Amino acid sequence: MNTSTPNAQTPTRTGQQILTLTGLRFDANLGILDFEKTSPQPIQVDAELNQGPQPLLPHDDDISHVLDYRKVRQIIIDECTAEHVNLLESLIGKLTQRLMGLPGVLGVRVRIAKLEIFADCEVAIRMESGQW
Repeated sequence: MNTSTPNAQTPTRTGQQILTLTGLRFDANLGILDFEKTSPQPIQVDAELNQGPQPLLPHDDDISHVLDYRKVRQIIIDECTAEHVNLLESLIGKLTQRLMGLPGVLGVRVRIAKLEIFADCEVAIRMESGQW
């Protein structure tokens, strides 16, 4: 019997890990319309960070050995509020690039929505980069 080949009785020791932040809302200076240039508007950011195969049971319970979602949240807020940006396309590109630079991140999916630009809908753009 070949013991190196997994079978139905061999437990899986890793799993695909994706860190997700959903519904993060804050005000940002974004847009080309006159009123957008003079005051911040509410946006919502959703992000998924692919960390690839990870052990199902980490070797310890230490926050310094994982991607801390508090830091990811703060990076999103900081990048989106650093300065006025005219286009959603520019902002999402900058944010995606920043998140892709985090240690252990193989892929990023980001969605940014302007929540109040129109009375009857929200406007959003989504970008995906890296491995999925």
